[in-house]
Amino acid sequence: MQAAGQAASSAASPIANPAASDVVRGIMRLFARNGIWSLPEMPLRPLKSAGQTSSHRRADLMGIDAKGKVIIVEIKVQRGDLLGDSKWPDYLEHCDRFFWGVPQGLDRSPLESANYLPEECGVIVADGYDGEIVRPAPLRPLAAARRKVEIERLARAATRRLAVLGDPDCEPSF
Repeated sequence: MQAAGQAASSAASPIANPAASDVVRGIMRLFARNGIWSLPEMPLRPLKSAGQTSSHRRADLMGIDAKGKVIIVEIKVQRGDLLGDSKWPDYLEHCDRFFWGVPQGLDRSPLESANYLPEECGVIVADGYDGEIVRPAPLRPLAAARRKVEIERLARAATRRLAVLGDPDCEPSF
């Protein structure tokens, strides 16, 4: 039963979908050239003040720029997925900048509507080789304490992933 749940979970992952994994790779390359280091599939903690009830949310891509600002990218490769996503506004409480990451050719017109807060959200178009920021994300500064928590969580996740990569038996059991 758990294996089926894990399979369903990974099927929804942007890394499991080849088109989404291409977009992730292109954005990570774009970010790396610009001093932004990121991790895919970063779990987010619910914020009591934001009224979040689910702790199962994950940022498709979360990173830190050279100035210590937290960036989240939500990857969408299909119009239906974009239009059906109602959880993304919660991600704004976890970052200083928020981007939509989409493949070339996806109709981006919904991202211009008021429902998608174009004045607060950037857009990156990417493929498996590179990405381009077509609409910059404005800075929406997190409170210093919130930023510290997010950066520490990102650092711990990166360190944990690196340790497990070097020694698969090091995987935590909790």
